[in-house]
Amino acid sequence: MEPSPFSLLRLFLEQRSELRRRLKYRLGSDDLVNDALQETYLRIERMGDSRSALSNPIGYLFRMALNVAADQRQVDARYLTGSEVEELLNVGAETLDPARIVHAQFEVHALEKALRELSSRQREILTAARLDDVPLSELALRFGISVRMVGKELRKALFHCGQRLDRKITQRFGPGAGKES
Repeated sequence: MEPSPFSLLRLFLEQRSELRRRLKYRLGSDDLVNDALQETYLRIERMGDSRSALSNPIGYLFRMALNVAADQRQVDARYLTGSEVEELLNVGAETLDPARIVHAQFEVHALEKALRELSSRQREILTAARLDDVPLSELALRFGISVRMVGKELRKALFHCGQRLDRKITQRFGPGAGKES
């Protein structure tokens, strides 16, 4: 059986509810399932007219969606945990000495400079995702790009800012956790 991308797309649309059910069972999160299905659809559309022999096209679509979800989890793993945010918010004024204040001011200026060096899209994605907590799916719609591309732009922006602040960027969760990026 040699389905064309069109037939894969048709199969995807016909089997969308079954794929959703299977993904929901594996992933647990409706948001992650929706993002994975949307990005899978876009990937199938981008495949063009090339043909490939698939013995199990439904399995292929399911694995594609799982890979998309894994990519999305890697992006999401870069967010601070609730306890990390809490710790940052509870830093008392008594722990700040003049040297720390000067160092913090230096880092703020370095971050501002790093943000100015980003493309406008990367800067907007970074600030919206990290400061305004805008979901990546909403940013994808806002910029007319895929969720995966939003994740890539966010990773590039974080890596750039990390380099400018001389910080190692380490993935905290998911596959590859603990590795520098």
